[in-house]
Amino acid sequence: MRIILSAILGLGLAACGQSSEPSAPPASDPATIRVLDQGEIIGSRTARGAEAWRGLAFAAPPVGDLRWRAPRPVSPHEGVFEALTSPERCAQITNGFDSDLEPDQLIGGEDCLYLDVYAPADARDRELPVMVFIHGGANTWGYAGQYDGSQLALDQDVIVAVIQYRLGPLGWFANPALRADAQTAEDAAANFALLDQIAALAWVRDNISAFGGDAQRVTIFGESAGAQNVLALMASPLADGLFHRAIAQSGTMRSVSLARAEGTEPLPPSALNEIAGLEAGARFAGANAPASALRAASLAEVFAAYGEADMPRVIEDGVTLPVGGMRAVFADPARRFVPLITGSNRDESRLYLAFDPEFTKTTFGVIRNRRDPARYVANGDFGARLWRLDGVDDAADRLIAAGHDQVWAYRFDWDEGGSLLFTDTGALLGAAHSMELPFVFNDFSILYGDIGKVLFTNANAEGRQAVASAMGAYWGAFAHAGDPNAGAGDWMNWPAWQSGGRLLRFDTPADGGLEVFTGNDDWARLSAEIIANQDITAADRCAIAGVAAMRDVDAGAAMRDAFGCAPATAGAD
Repeated sequence: MRIILSAILGLGLAACGQSSEPSAPPASDPATIRVLDQGEIIGSRTARGAEAWRGLAFAAPPVGDLRWRAPRPVSPHEGVFEALTSPERCAQITNGFDSDLEPDQLIGGEDCLYLDVYAPADARDRELPVMVFIHGGANTWGYAGQYDGSQLALDQDVIVAVIQYRLGPLGWFANPALRADAQTAEDAAANFALLDQIAALAWVRDNISAFGGDAQRVTIFGESAGAQNVLALMASPLADGLFHRAIAQSGTMRSVSLARAEGTEPLPPSALNEIAGLEAGARFAGANAPASALRAASLAEVFAAYGEADMPRVIEDGVTLPVGGMRAVFADPARRFVPLITGSNRDESRLYLAFDPEFTKTTFGVIRNRRDPARYVANGDFGARLWRLDGVDDAADRLIAAGHDQVWAYRFDWDEGGSLLFTDTGALLGAAHSMELPFVFNDFSILYGDIGKVLFTNANAEGRQAVASAMGAYWGAFAHAGDPNAGAGDWMNWPAWQSGGRLLRFDTPADGGLEVFTGNDDWARLSAEIIANQDITAADRCAIAGVAAMRDVDAGAAMRDAFGCAPATAGAD
């Protein structure tokens, strides 16, 4: 489901955007010369004082006959490669998160398997822990250049790598013609994006020591779809040994069977409008087209085949992800797992409600406010609880029931965004989806573009810095030692997850600060509370059930029955 956001607050910019205008590349710095497997490189020094190497290839370009194949090794280069600019983004469709770009435009390219590395200036030869970030964006959007890892690297004394991976139909595509044409076992996958992430982690293993990183202390962390990928990598046998801790920020365990992703079985009904691989392939290459015809289609033809629809993502292909997906693997007592931090934001769903004309209105075309505050809050709360139930409570419960006790959970509650005219972003967005990212990176210039000037103000600077410092300290300690409580400083003990739920709440000192609280959710109780709530409509309930089906097909179907919703058709929007 593509997210098209309107302009907000009269700034003419949407949340999470960055300018599309290219800036002049930074000057190369001789102190950043390094020798990698593929050759000599030189980087730069960031404004914050970190060293940076941008646009480093970790795999061969997946173009031509390599489209929809596992990544191949990167070729060596001659001379000194100037690693000064972040790579071109992977092919994707623009949306309202792209400031200064028209939505619904195909941009980027297939030659996009690159990563950026950030390190403290004295990191060389120090064997620092490594944090590898997997960006979000519904697995259809996003790019490395959105995230500057400088401050995180400096604050926590770590090496930060930000990776790119194939998106949309190039990253997630199940078609039997591709399996028939596989040259390797990995080519028979459907999650090519996961293979890209695994290739990036293998590159880190083999090269990160040149930057001062310790290949035996690698933490993967991601947000939204990036967190979904983190959980999928934990479940993937191909990723074993490539990372040693994991952090999932607002993730989900959603996956779809190979048969459904291909289209030999109907896709389950949900809020997503998805087109399976066989139908998509027939649209851009003809019915029963061979792999060569699929690969010969232009980028425009591949993306146009989906129109306003999406493709199934995170597929139980039996190569990168076993049958049953994360839910089945996490419940397996024979499987060994790395330590995990998982969490969500208190008001996840408000990011989407805020730009939905069903729930908000604009005055004079620029001032955005809630139509019915009680209905707005109730829908936002239930949506956020669905998010947490899937990616936090259910994931953690499955892991500890299987004997894995190194799981910590959190909830991010910061909701003190500023106001402009009559629009209060604290009420409109609260602790919305993605809001924690500037806090984790301790960089309030990333991701939100000019809207950050409204969200993050002088008035809330002291409180949000307290939250950022706390999150950074726990994330850093976890990267260093595999335990968020192992860091220096006077921080509250963060107890591990237990049956019945135990989480650490992140908020400002004025709103209670750090706090441990207990309690968890379950589908039946949530359904009962939705039915009893008088602030939402019958249509709202059925929409919530559709979102639930995106996360857990059976739970969503049970909700539809409980709410008395009409039977859903597969792929209904």
